[in-house]
Amino acid sequence: MTTALDHLVFATPDLQASTAYIENLLGIRPMAGGTHPGMGTSNALLALGGQSYLEIIGPDPKHKGFQGNRPFGINDLDEAKLVTWAAQTKGLSSFVQLLKSQGVSYGDVTAMTRKTPQGEQLNWKLTFATDKNLAGVIPFLIDWGRSSHPALRCPQGARLKRLELKHPSPLKIAAVAKALGLEAEVIECQQPGLRAIIECPNGEVALS
Repeated sequence: MTTALDHLVFATPDLQASTAYIENLLGIRPMAGGTHPGMGTSNALLALGGQSYLEIIGPDPKHKGFQGNRPFGINDLDEAKLVTWAAQTKGLSSFVQLLKSQGVSYGDVTAMTRKTPQGEQLNWKLTFATDKNLAGVIPFLIDWGRSSHPALRCPQGARLKRLELKHPSPLKIAAVAKALGLEAEVIECQQPGLRAIIECPNGEVALS
């Protein structure tokens, strides 16, 4: 079983404003990703090296009347921030069992889909940790199946140098990262959160 960091999730109450912010911060213009049917969101993407990328996700400007709960707590956000990250896997059930042995439970596997602006259909499956005290700092798991990976078509030029995981229970967070074979710097901090160090045309910048 293998895993790799798949993507970082930068959630925002204003997709257009945050896309412009990321372009100014990194010196790279994110590309439009697509809309998520039934979720009231759309995204923009840029590559972070290899098969990893940054996802900027916010309310879909074309569906301003959406009344449901958007993912990642977007409805309640006052400002944009890194809210979580994803680990890419093949065979979600095996990893769910592995992490259960570490005392971390994941929920039901959910099938997702969206179309790219070019009309390509992407299909994937994912599952999230059920412990709200850990969710966000430990990754959700994603399997792209036979779909082409989004990072391959994203604007290039940035590279994720380091991901910092901040949490008041660092040993548990470190155990999960180790079980998944993922590299991350775990920092003891009373306020859970993420901080990414990214190399880009503007130099080395931090995103949190």
